[in-house]
Amino acid sequence: MTVKVMSIGLKGLEGYRVQVEVRISQDTESMVIVGLPDASVKESRERVLASIAHFDLDVTDKKVVVNLSPSDQKKNGALFDLAIAIAALKELNEIQREIPADTAFIGALSLDGTVVSGEGMLPALIAAKGLGMKRVYVPYDPVLPIHMLQDIECIVVQHIEEVVQHLEGQEVLAWHSESSQIIDVNSSTNDSLQKDISHVIGHEHAKRALEIAAAGEHNLLMSGPPGCGKSMLSETFPSILPALTNQAQLEVMSLYQLAGEKRIQPHTIPFRHPHHSASAVAIIGGGSNPKPGEISLAHRGVLFLDEMAEFTKKTLDMLRQPLETGKVTISRAHSTVTYPASFILIGAMNPCPCGYLGSFHHYCTCSDKQIQAYRNRLSGPIYDRIDILLSLQSVNVHQPSKVQESSKVVRKRVELARLRQFDRYKREESNAKISFESLVETSPLTPEQKRMLTNVSVKQNWSNRVQIKIIRLARTISDLAGEEKITDQAIWEAMKLRRWTQNKQQGIARET
Repeated sequence: MTVKVMSIGLKGLEGYRVQVEVRISQDTESMVIVGLPDASVKESRERVLASIAHFDLDVTDKKVVVNLSPSDQKKNGALFDLAIAIAALKELNEIQREIPADTAFIGALSLDGTVVSGEGMLPALIAAKGLGMKRVYVPYDPVLPIHMLQDIECIVVQHIEEVVQHLEGQEVLAWHSESSQIIDVNSSTNDSLQKDISHVIGHEHAKRALEIAAAGEHNLLMSGPPGCGKSMLSETFPSILPALTNQAQLEVMSLYQLAGEKRIQPHTIPFRHPHHSASAVAIIGGGSNPKPGEISLAHRGVLFLDEMAEFTKKTLDMLRQPLETGKVTISRAHSTVTYPASFILIGAMNPCPCGYLGSFHHYCTCSDKQIQAYRNRLSGPIYDRIDILLSLQSVNVHQPSKVQESSKVVRKRVELARLRQFDRYKREESNAKISFESLVETSPLTPEQKRMLTNVSVKQNWSNRVQIKIIRLARTISDLAGEEKITDQAIWEAMKLRRWTQNKQQGIARET
């Protein structure tokens, strides 16, 4: 007789059902695992046999065959251990009751029978819920956010004997509340760890641009001399973003777990700041067993590229697909995986190689050819995918300034603008991410507005993609103002945000 139980396999962040079949027969003592297992799955042989020995069961002179179905899908990781052991115990009649088909077993085993967590535990749990599982047995892990999962019963166990006891009708200790208390973090605590936008002196125009970018999830590129405040503005940007939804938090924590990164707390908005020497694989993701890169770790948050022109052109051009689709596909010889990568890109760069083009305090020593070559490090398609182009100048830190709005005040306006977008599109989509068809269907331009945009676009040599970006920006500006339709004033402001500030007195008359 063959016993079948369910487990969950992972292909990137996507999960699929794995049917674990075990058959034990009288033959030469051996244990064989088939179904394209990798080395970590093959090694489960010793762990499973050692765990079975705790039940005083004799498997000498027996052949144990384990099949992991679907057989054409490569299996990796140690999370099939528990399912294999339970199926073997059922085959040996240690478990009398039937195991329901909608029950999954996820976890690795120690030699003493302890059920332990492993890489990919959280995404496997989320996948089990999406695949219609009603109950899942998981190891005790204080950082596993079981309390955030709805519509699925999680049985937390520490030893394989507890699994057998529960399957036979006995109760196990509940660890849910303790786990929740350990992992739950108050969002106000995270606010205190972020830089507040009120700490930035001056730069009112830049703060307005950041508010628009946050409200509609628009990409932004800042250019200015060294020390003018580009990094400071970027680091305050997460503080004005709306809090992550429950689903978004689970996605973010799953990606960090798959990447083997330090655990990110719930409510924390991802802010990734890779150095310009980072390789393309580090930014995009990859490896022999493809793992998420910086763009996926910035999912639902911010990717800040400081000194953006210093990144290799190849690396920057690889951002083109993720910026358009919100996901990245990594192809390797044995597998192809897709990771989400929906982020807000914040770039910062100097206006020229020496950094002082247009500065009021330093003289620029760069030739026109050097300046153009420096700006050409960002290709035209990358410029086209950036919504806001912002020129900055240094400010006098000693000059009296207006009363600065805190991030909390700005964030409230951003949240209201996001809610208007969600209500309009009937789903949680922002103006920058929604399809253009839905955008024009819900917010059509008037004939006069179309003529105005066309005339300016012809003069500026703007591509069709840039014109669409301007319409998206104008829709966000109107949302911040509480307007039902796109206003003329919003279109003018959007067009200004899409052009570098020109300063003829300082010799700047170049636009991208």
